[in-house]
Amino acid sequence: MPEREPMAGDGEQARAGRIREAVDRYEGPLLRYAARISGDADRARDVVQETFLRLWRSWPDEGPNHVGEWLFAVCRNRALDVRRKERRMTTLADTQAVAAGGDGDSPAAKVESREAARAALALLANLPENQQEVVRLKFQDGFSYRQIAQITGLSVSNVGFLIHRAISTLRQKLNPPARPAGDQ
Repeated sequence: MPEREPMAGDGEQARAGRIREAVDRYEGPLLRYAARISGDADRARDVVQETFLRLWRSWPDEGPNHVGEWLFAVCRNRALDVRRKERRMTTLADTQAVAAGGDGDSPAAKVESREAARAALALLANLPENQQEVVRLKFQDGFSYRQIAQITGLSVSNVGFLIHRAISTLRQKLNPPARPAGDQ
């Protein structure tokens, strides 16, 4: 969302419109993100609702210039608070976050695609939490390294390092080196 400049007669209706646009664009990704952090879909909905309430209260006086990064940062902080408070480490099944295959795919191709996605998600779940978070923000939510750094409070170079390590680890686990024929 681009920076907002005050308009003449800019009132509650215009503000409500901007909030509605933010909800339409970010509610789904924020729900998935908060659910991954909190481990509970109901808590995630509460966290996202609080995030949008904070946006409502802060706009236009302190309105964020980069709404996406701001929303994810607020959502992350609140979800971490909830997780710490509840001390729950239950994970939400990531299969809901996997996009279904295209309509033109054969049933066998869809099954194979789903199985590959499940395997990749299972491997991703074995990575350290900080690597999981940056990989998901990059590839599921489409944020740049700079945006991820703003969301997580990490440096851009640290984000790059974590993503590199995660991808290297996943690559090794998905494509293990072939053993020589004599070792079998």
